[in-house]
Amino acid sequence: MQAHRALVSKLLLVALLMFGFGYALVPLYEVFCEVTGINGKTSNTPAVMLVDGVDTSREITIEFLARPNKDMPWIFKPEIRRMTVHPGEVHVMNYLAENPTSQFIVGQAVPSVSPGQAALYLHKIECFCFTQQQLAAGKNMLMPVQFYVDPALPAQFSTITLNYTLYDVTANWQPETPIEKIGE
Repeated sequence: MQAHRALVSKLLLVALLMFGFGYALVPLYEVFCEVTGINGKTSNTPAVMLVDGVDTSREITIEFLARPNKDMPWIFKPEIRRMTVHPGEVHVMNYLAENPTSQFIVGQAVPSVSPGQAALYLHKIECFCFTQQQLAAGKNMLMPVQFYVDPALPAQFSTITLNYTLYDVTANWQPETPIEKIGE
């Protein structure tokens, strides 16, 4: 009986340690991705244009993708699928959003860049992903992203893909003005 208690205690300790390790993995992974640039995460704050010039000797293809999350009913797509840029040039590209439903919805776009290491060199000066987007029933809007590619981008990268996933965050939205007043 004593041997069983010792074994059960050890198993409970192992299970508790496994739970703690699993719980800690998410923040550790976030830090690891931020430090290494893996996973294509981009900054959630506007970049400041620090580049002195444009590197006209290089061309980088930027591909634009968009997809609404399965629970987001909006139609969401890039205005164009790709563009060629010179590192250091500032560009504006629009994404199109349409709310085909009969209700007000708030969306939040989450960006990712591929290859992941290139995320360190794609800088967004202004982006619709920095704030939540509000769209009334049956309406549509253009959502711009202003960006540049840092000339320090390693030569191995000639194509960068910028992808946005759009989520419905209406349930968590805290309006400054009550929704009833928005339509007035």
